[in-house]
Amino acid sequence: MNENVRNILEWIYCVIIALVLALIFRYFIATPTIVKQRSMYPTLQENQRLILNRTSRITKKAPKVGDIITFEAPTKAYTNVEANQSNPVAIYDNQPKNIFSKFAYYVLEITKRSYIKRVIAVEGQHVVIENNKVLINGKELEESYLKPDVITESNVFYDFIVPEGYIFAMGDNRSKSTDCRELGCIPLKKVEGIVSFRFWPFNQFGKIQ
Repeated sequence: MNENVRNILEWIYCVIIALVLALIFRYFIATPTIVKQRSMYPTLQENQRLILNRTSRITKKAPKVGDIITFEAPTKAYTNVEANQSNPVAIYDNQPKNIFSKFAYYVLEITKRSYIKRVIAVEGQHVVIENNKVLINGKELEESYLKPDVITESNVFYDFIVPEGYIFAMGDNRSKSTDCRELGCIPLKKVEGIVSFRFWPFNQFGKIQ
């Protein structure tokens, strides 16, 4: 093997290693994301850039109440006729089947749709949405992050216990948010990451409350 060929192969080898390390970091450690909807307004606004902390994929530590997360979008939303308050879980029917489509979907996240919402309740907690309020285990949830005129309504899932291994999340902009009130509770394995901080625009750089 001449020196030129050896140099090219070494370069290709270095590029492959760098790509693998970048994918590992992106999947297990952190990745940037862009806010594309108004469901978390005013906390988050369209086109803001965030960093997702994905170390929970290693530590298996579940998000806590108040965390802002992203998760894989369920297949469909329920209607009030379809909703079963005793089984308030999201539906995931159209999952990739072969190894290549799984890699593209879960690792490269090509064509994958995600939602960004705030965790309202975790497994075992009793959620009741009534009279424009959210009650957790019988106590009204204090939500200082909401605008004063925001009300919370639901005629789909409104009185249920979050199942084991699931979380319940809603957008801060309740009237403009498609969330667990229609989707059902999200399995922890579908949570992609916890929003760590905002890095764009620069004048709002920092941790998000």
